Amino acid sequence: MLSKSRIAERVVQSILSRKLRPGERLGEQELADLFGVSRTLVREALMQLQARGFVEVRSRLGWYVVEPSFEEARETYAARRVIEPGMLRDAGKPLQSVISTLRRHVADERKAIAAGDAGTRAVLLADFHVCLAECLGNRFLTSMMIDLSARTTLVSALYQSQAAAQESNADHADIVAALAAGDSPTAERLMREHIDALAARLDETLAGKGSARSRLHEALVPAELRSTRKPRAARKA
Repeated sequence: MLSKSRIAERVVQSILSRKLRPGERLGEQELADLFGVSRTLVREALMQLQARGFVEVRSRLGWYVVEPSFEEARETYAARRVIEPGMLRDAGKPLQSVISTLRRHVADERKAIAAGDAGTRAVLLADFHVCLAECLGNRFLTSMMIDLSARTTLVSALYQSQAAAQESNADHADIVAALAAGDSPTAERLMREHIDALAARLDETLAGKGSARSRLHEALVPAELRSTRKPRAARKA
């Protein structure tokens, strides 16, 4: 049986992969049915996510994925501007295996962009920053970057167009090249410029143009179980 932490992790990963969007309703009973656990365990997982700022309770309506305000969106990038360049400040010259991993990730981003695979592209571009923290070997920063990347994904869904993927990929490649050369100051500067460019693309007028609909089954149930585990309403039919 899944633990509350694993349920919470599954929801965060679904936010990172853009399967759950801002404003998405998270029904306790539906989640309990999907995961095969009690509503109490689901509620505890959602409370854990509420403390991390990913979900909220709306009076008489239930749980929802948060919809960050435009000011919160700007604050998210302000936090990243402090943390991520600082993460690179003392990076030195990483092991070749680390550089190889980062280069593969950047290459995978490029392939997804060339293939027009918007979903995979978005996931990989967001995950680069988590991958970088993992490769630098700091588990606390990695955990922090998972939360910040998920938060940025929510922000991006509301306030950014997805038209600048190639620019982000090029930025990532330049950061990795600087690390490969052992040039931490340049890597730090490039990361700061990259985050500033992302923040500059925030557009408050884009909020509300998407339509929130139920995607819990597709988002949260592993593919191999989708054919056998149906939503509760479907099982009653």
